[in-house]
Amino acid sequence: MHIFLSVGEPSGDQHGAALMRALRRRHPHARFSGFGGPLMEDAGLQSLHRLTDLAVMGVLAVLPLLWTFFKLVRQAGRFIESERPDAVVLIDFPGFNWWIARKAKRAGVPVFYYMPPQLWAWAPWRIRKVHKFVDHILAALPFEADWYAQRGVSVECVGHPFFDEVASHPIDDNICTALRACSRTGDRECVVGFLPGSRNQEVRRNFPVMLRIARMLHQRHPELRFPIACYKESHRELCREMIVLQAPDLPIDLHVGRTSEIIAASDCCLMVSGSVSLELLARGTPAVVMYRGSPLTYVLIKLLVTCRYMTLANLIAGRAVMPEFPFSGHVFDHSLRMTDILDGWISEPETLAATRQVLIKLRNRVSETGAVERAAESIANRIGRSSTATARAA
Repeated sequence: MHIFLSVGEPSGDQHGAALMRALRRRHPHARFSGFGGPLMEDAGLQSLHRLTDLAVMGVLAVLPLLWTFFKLVRQAGRFIESERPDAVVLIDFPGFNWWIARKAKRAGVPVFYYMPPQLWAWAPWRIRKVHKFVDHILAALPFEADWYAQRGVSVECVGHPFFDEVASHPIDDNICTALRACSRTGDRECVVGFLPGSRNQEVRRNFPVMLRIARMLHQRHPELRFPIACYKESHRELCREMIVLQAPDLPIDLHVGRTSEIIAASDCCLMVSGSVSLELLARGTPAVVMYRGSPLTYVLIKLLVTCRYMTLANLIAGRAVMPEFPFSGHVFDHSLRMTDILDGWISEPETLAATRQVLIKLRNRVSETGAVERAAESIANRIGRSSTATARAA
């Protein structure tokens, strides 16, 4: 069995690596090729290019990379034509992956979309591309599967792999204890974790605002410390440079590869919008969600987004269990509002506990492990049926 994967997001790299391992348990000699990141390469991907290094958001950020993306699509098309994989599996990253799907369909290779684009949230007319280029959707959320099914798409809900990853990820209790021990407000411990995103662009645009909020919180709670969850070492260096320029006196600790511990140890978090909201939900940690975009990106979001919320936890709940702040301008006003919410949680333990209980109840209702295994089983079975039908026809 040979599967071509195309993954462009750091979170998708996690999901892709887990899917590869689940497929290999069923087919020990399975071959995997395509685009991904370091985790998929460690899991055995024959990488044509580390696509996660190019993960960006926003029109202006994409423009300088268009020629690179064009060359990668052309390379993928030639590879799929010559190698004839049994299936192409796409994970998120729709702007690029639509073109991979087009190449695969032209070559007669079945296309699966695992963690499909959120068409129900914005630009729903793209459903035409799904009908044209995708054979089967492996949806993460029940309402998502219903949305696709109502529009005549072959779809099944396998669940969200983040719940699998949270359940399988061992938390280092010593690190959690150390994080809590170094941050006290009055006579009690209180930790506010910051999650500045997994893309360079996100960190550059959002972390300065986070530092502004950290300063305001520190003025109100001088004993408070701020652990920062950096996705990779280069992000730590980037954050360190901004701290030196903007907030050298603040009690900030930078950590790489400790996102889960920071979420678990924190009483509450300030996070950049992303799929990590599901880990916050799974661990019952209240959070304020922010996303500072360029003016053009903000205008496009206002024009194209048809959904009320941008955070998966809020979409699941149907209400803002995590307060959201998408913005471009008016940085001070938004910073002050986010600071006030976090300050309320820090100052009023009863309010924080009530918010945590809301998240825990939602988590208990929706969190279900086994998504990766169900996705792997579906792909393997469908490939098997397709191979059998082809053999009979021959």
